[in-house]
Amino acid sequence: MISFQRRSGGSLGWNVVCYSAAMLGAFLTSAILLKLSGGDPAKAFSSLLIGAFGSPGALLGSLAKATPLLLVGLGTVLAFRAKIWNIGQEGQVFAGAMAAYWVSFWVAPLPSWLAVCVLAVAGLAGGGALGLLAGALKTRFGTNEIISTVMLNYIIMFLLAYLLDGGPWMETGVTVAYHQSPPINPALEWPVFFGTGAGKLHVGFLFALAASAFCSVLLDKTSLGYEIRAFGSNPTALTFRGTNVRRLLLTVMLMSGALAGLAGAGELFGVTHRLRAETLLGIGSSGIVVAMVGGLRPSGTMLAALFFGALQSGTIYMRLKSGTPAGLVSAMEGLVLLFFLCAAVATRLQLVRREVHA
Repeated sequence: MISFQRRSGGSLGWNVVCYSAAMLGAFLTSAILLKLSGGDPAKAFSSLLIGAFGSPGALLGSLAKATPLLLVGLGTVLAFRAKIWNIGQEGQVFAGAMAAYWVSFWVAPLPSWLAVCVLAVAGLAGGGALGLLAGALKTRFGTNEIISTVMLNYIIMFLLAYLLDGGPWMETGVTVAYHQSPPINPALEWPVFFGTGAGKLHVGFLFALAASAFCSVLLDKTSLGYEIRAFGSNPTALTFRGTNVRRLLLTVMLMSGALAGLAGAGELFGVTHRLRAETLLGIGSSGIVVAMVGGLRPSGTMLAALFFGALQSGTIYMRLKSGTPAGLVSAMEGLVLLFFLCAAVATRLQLVRREVHA
């Protein structure tokens, strides 16, 4: 009889083989989809690589796209390592952007560096508050966090829709109303290191790097990180150790939501400079994918964020040069996730043949 058995120890070589095979499988399957859609896979992939890494500007543009994905992915890592299934990153991104936009009405007189810090803290607070609310529902009423975080996604999105569609944050013209806010005060725009439009590499990139270092040290070097990892494996034993598991759950949800909220604030003040739902949509769900592909580790999440950032940045050039349908990009992301999840299983489990005795 053949069965699965957990591997006793990890092998770097085997991990490289598994993830390399996953990458190859994802690209081969994507090539088949491109061919079936009438495209030229070779031209499409070469255009994708040029658009993502073909020049210093392209590389910096990929880093800009990776910045919000990395922040959301890191928040997902903290929650999922504790086996707290926070699926509310999409709403937490919105909440962070909304909180920072609301605070921006009062911070314009501050020095620019202080205003950036205040807006970043506001983004952290907005996303963290939404995550904390879901955690409180679980600890107080036993509400499943998957249900509460998904429902809170809809609530915060509909709230933003009200504020921008006939509400107090709506921009109005002479004869038409727009589903967006007026532009933010130019003095509050976050400093940009490189790029224009949606490919701006702004100061939020430094926040993302700092968050990566923070999460890595937190999980591997601190007692709180030990408790997070232990909560994911045996919360009952952690209770007998004397840990307040309710407080730990609230702390994890607060930090997870805060990082997603910072991503939303960065997109608003570093890239779009006005509040629009469509510019924030998809960041949270893509960040979950990034964390899963990164193996729920900060270092792996950084690499996965760069990969998906490059995919998003390169597809613009790919569509222009090869005529690739835009809908295939989401399909390619889904294929990468599927193959990488299979690779993650292969690195942890092995097939074992056992003799069955009558």
